[in-house]
Amino acid sequence: MVEGEDVSAAQDALMRFVRNFGLHQPDRTPCGQPLPVSEAHALAEIARDGHLRQAELTRRLRLEKSTVSRLVTNLERRGWIRRRAASDDARGVLLELTDTGVAAATRQAEARRTRFTDLLARIPDDQRASVVHALQTLAEAADEKS
Repeated sequence: MVEGEDVSAAQDALMRFVRNFGLHQPDRTPCGQPLPVSEAHALAEIARDGHLRQAELTRRLRLEKSTVSRLVTNLERRGWIRRRAASDDARGVLLELTDTGVAAATRQAEARRTRFTDLLARIPDDQRASVVHALQTLAEAADEKS
């Protein structure tokens, strides 16, 4: 049974983390990049695989199709991705990074790496593994598939 004070403490801690980390600022990433967080997530997902079906991006981001379509359009306008028809499905759309998009994704990844390195360095050595494990557990608990 989850106690009310546990719920309150978890809620307060998570809300404080969201604010302190900058997750509540929609027009820049928590790592200080001038890019909406949703676009940064989309760019990272496409970069992870090199190319990605738009339907898969929608699934991974857990956003509506129309929202992802707008994100993709914005990334395309920036010159970071290009769309093409999937070779095995005429209705499918494949998203690929352009050279400029690869550079942008690399900058974003480095900014994330630096921010998390700095953040984790402020956690005492003997607590760091526990904090990382707690974050992984929290992410798994929040997974709607669970």
